[in-house]
Amino acid sequence: MYSPRPAGMTRTRHYHLCLVGFGNVGRELVRLLQAKEAELRGHYGVEWRLTGVASRRLGWRACPQGFDPSAILENRWPPAVAPAPQNVREWLHATQADVLFEASSLNWRTGQPAIDYLRAALECGAHAISANKGPIVHAYHELRELARARGRHFLFESTVLDGTPVFSLFRYGLPGVKLRGFRGLLNSTSNVVLSEIERGLDFNQAVRHAQEIGVAETDPSDDLDGWDPAVKVAALAIVLMGAALRFDQVERVGVRSLDPAAVRAARAAGEPYKLICRAERRGNRVVASVRPEQVALADPLAHFEGTTSCLFLDLDVFGLTIVEHKPGVIATAYGLLADFLRAVEQPA
Repeated sequence: MYSPRPAGMTRTRHYHLCLVGFGNVGRELVRLLQAKEAELRGHYGVEWRLTGVASRRLGWRACPQGFDPSAILENRWPPAVAPAPQNVREWLHATQADVLFEASSLNWRTGQPAIDYLRAALECGAHAISANKGPIVHAYHELRELARARGRHFLFESTVLDGTPVFSLFRYGLPGVKLRGFRGLLNSTSNVVLSEIERGLDFNQAVRHAQEIGVAETDPSDDLDGWDPAVKVAALAIVLMGAALRFDQVERVGVRSLDPAAVRAARAAGEPYKLICRAERRGNRVVASVRPEQVALADPLAHFEGTTSCLFLDLDVFGLTIVEHKPGVIATAYGLLADFLRAVEQPA
């Protein structure tokens, strides 16, 4: 496992960072890089410049000398370089990218265009770090092998449980274990909606509450219909269990199917509904599902409400539980930052 170098023994290394996606996560990553700048330099010997930012609204913006992070967070941009990049490869070349952070919107149907962005980064010699689940379920093996061939890292800690270590836990902290299965709560929107229905709101009111507190998207269908957690389950099974599993093979039932009166009655009876995500080995295959299930109050899952997520891991040597308490967008940004440090500290 990597660790910071002792003070006085650091050799400063400089990295050009590029970011695809400048929404909430991208902006929070820039703030976190600023907040951690002295620590990165002093403890890790890492200095950085943000030389590229891209989004649908901004286009492919490049500044090899480095953007002023505070200025761009206030939407004050320097004049564009000429000629302006027209695609991801031109942009990566113009920015002299060492690391690509990919934080574009999830397309669970195809994983695009995130897959193309990550592929281009690796082929151009940059580490590829993603907060996007789509590339894992559609192109994990391809991108992993491409990263190995190019001597670079393809990392994605922020895709499940935000920045809480799950994938890196297995890679660095649990050598030689076998994951027999898992179950947990992996969708904050659905958990908030169920909690609010139990408190007396109807379904639409509960969804509006989730939107008002910044948990649910403007269109929360992917969460409410179970697509987002199904992609997370597939990603965990593919990476941690070696499953040959397509995300559309995950049995999927969302919370929209539940009657609010039944949700309140289940809580009153001591068997509340939770949207349970699970996968388990059955012979030489892995079976996975996302569906509302009633759980007894003796089950720890019954007591996790709101945005708290959790994952119970059934390992061949012991059981392990990971709980993420009330995460914000900074947790997702932290996962990207942590992957950056892993990428530059560990041999590929």
